[in-house]
Amino acid sequence: MSFSSGAAAVLPAIPSLIIPNIAIPKEVKSEDYQPITDPDNVEKFLNDYFADIPLLAKIGSCESHNRHFNSRGEVLRGEKNTYDRGVMQINILYHQEKARKMGFDLSNIDDNVAFARYLYEKFGAKPWKSSSACWAKLANSGQMSEIAKR
Repeated sequence: MSFSSGAAAVLPAIPSLIIPNIAIPKEVKSEDYQPITDPDNVEKFLNDYFADIPLLAKIGSCESHNRHFNSRGEVLRGEKNTYDRGVMQINILYHQEKARKMGFDLSNIDDNVAFARYLYEKFGAKPWKSSSACWAKLANSGQMSEIAKR
């Protein structure tokens, strides 16, 4: 008696039960958007990095006009508050110590956006309330999650 004919019909189905198809998210890094001094490239980077939280991409646009560096190649400082830094205009007086403890350098664009994600997950959009006149329409349009309205 041979079992191979019956077993062969069952075996191809087993791998799909044991190993499900898992989508591995693409790691988004600024090095793939060079030159990162070009606001169009920064905008693409922000849109891809924050694909799951589009409000943060909009906040970055409102806060820095999609720039991480000024015209002299220095990390962008806030116009109204010079303690705000980088594309996401993170205030170093309030957040630099925590960012450092977490291993982030806010002058690095990848770390700047990663820490912005942390702030958003912890506080919602409150850290960027001063620019809400620019991005609030998007948050209130129904396109954003409830966390954005906190």
